Amino acid sequence: MRTQTAFSPARRTLRRAERRFRRRPVLVAATLAIGVLASAGFTSAAPASQAAASGTLSNFSLASFTTASVTTVTGADAHATTDDVFAGASAAVTAATTVASDIAASGLDVGTTETSIDTSELEAAVTQLQRAQALPAVHADDFTTAVTSLTATVNEQAQGLRGKLDAAIALKAQQEAEEKARKEAEAAAAAAKAEAEAAAAAAKKSSGSSAPSPVYATGGAVGGTSPADAQATARAMLGGYGWGDDQFGCLVSLWQKESGWNYQAYNRSSGAFGIPQALPGSKMGSAGADWQTNPATQIAWGLGYISGRYGTPCGAWGHSQSTGWY
Repeated sequence: MRTQTAFSPARRTLRRAERRFRRRPVLVAATLAIGVLASAGFTSAAPASQAAASGTLSNFSLASFTTASVTTVTGADAHATTDDVFAGASAAVTAATTVASDIAASGLDVGTTETSIDTSELEAAVTQLQRAQALPAVHADDFTTAVTSLTATVNEQAQGLRGKLDAAIALKAQQEAEEKARKEAEAAAAAAKAEAEAAAAAAKKSSGSSAPSPVYATGGAVGGTSPADAQATARAMLGGYGWGDDQFGCLVSLWQKESGWNYQAYNRSSGAFGIPQALPGSKMGSAGADWQTNPATQIAWGLGYISGRYGTPCGAWGHSQSTGWY
């Protein structure tokens, strides 16, 4: 469906040019007739003048007769200017056709039902300008003005539709990116849930024959560096997670297996370090800059890791018993 647009200034210019164009043959014919009569009168008067006067009068008549000088754009410059107008009009029609085709091909909602541009008036003005080229360049000015004005209007409409199409394309890309991110988040959540359920099942299974047999160290003090001190520190932190002694037993067995509760334990084959055997050990830097020397910093990081990944120390212990690692 073509867009209907009012081109009032251009239409007035075009109608005025057409009226001048229709009158032009009459004016040209009248001008030619006057020119012929004037030439005849001048020719017949010349012999009479020569008969009545001396040769100096004849010389005066020739010297005093001059033609009016008219400045017009002719030759290559006129053609170049007209060619530019035609080229601009052709480009505008092409732009209008192309954007309408692109909108149809995209299948997108660009926010308007008018997705094509009516170029018929511009094409008609171009035809009139082509006809007017038979006249002197000065007489085609109105037609040139009409074509230029209509070209600008068509270009403005094409640019407007192009902007709407670009906005619709950008919106579609944004929506697709958001949908992709949503699906990825759902998949990650589902995977985490499945892993947690598997860990819980493993913990439940381990509560039987695989139940931990913790080796509690005695005589430890919170804040110290010995294995007994580290256990005392860990036991004091359990309350912050709502865990009881049953979870402490799983934790003691888990980290006894991993590091013997030695804050300097280092696995040369894997690079794991510290009481919780973080891999790499630098991960524990999120709990404190002294992660290499402070058992409390290592324990705080390890309990957070167990809570986030397995839910409880017994969940981590069950996974360790099933797979050999946690």
